[in-house]
Amino acid sequence: RDLKPGNILLDGPPGGARLGPPKVSDFGMAKRQGAAPGTTPTLAVLGTPSYMAPEQAFGRSRDAGPAADVYALGAVLYELLTGRPPFRGATPYETLLLVRDDEPVPPRRLRPRLPRDLETICLKCLEKEPGQRYATAAGLAADLGAYLAGRPVAARPTGRCGRLARWARREPAVASLSAMSFLLFFALFFLVTVSWRSCLLYTSDAADE
Repeated sequence: RDLKPGNILLDGPPGGARLGPPKVSDFGMAKRQGAAPGTTPTLAVLGTPSYMAPEQAFGRSRDAGPAADVYALGAVLYELLTGRPPFRGATPYETLLLVRDDEPVPPRRLRPRLPRDLETICLKCLEKEPGQRYATAAGLAADLGAYLAGRPVAARPTGRCGRLARWARREPAVASLSAMSFLLFFALFFLVTVSWRSCLLYTSDAADE
């Protein structure tokens, strides 16, 4: 529940050409899957804001599972690709609001030469809904392996409908007003069309008489 660059160590000799496998450190906030509930308060906010999954930012740290770590890995990948975390506000609280409510800037906007598949993998990790991320870190690793091998990746970019749904969830009041305005416009258009056709029929009938 607290994966971040500062907790990922690279093993190897000083100045060595190759580094060993990365090692995760600092398990102070770790939770054993399937263990009985501990003393973590229900509404506790645990983690580092810039790498914290939205469900943790909402105060559901006790319920955070592997999907939260997949999100954090995506945030680390985002920073490796762009040089900055996906969200960083002026204060930790502002960062939490950004994590909870905003969408990350697509990495290719910050670095246009990034491969699209790599951006897609990264953004899949950063989905707001846990069920829309990779189910496991192994799934993420498999997609990264496919990218490195030049094979098609499983992740797919979000389409227009998906982006519209995200916007509606982010701005429910504006989305509701927009939908009502849209429906009102078509209702008025329908009424005007019916009235116009009725007028044409009436005029035609009057001319025949």
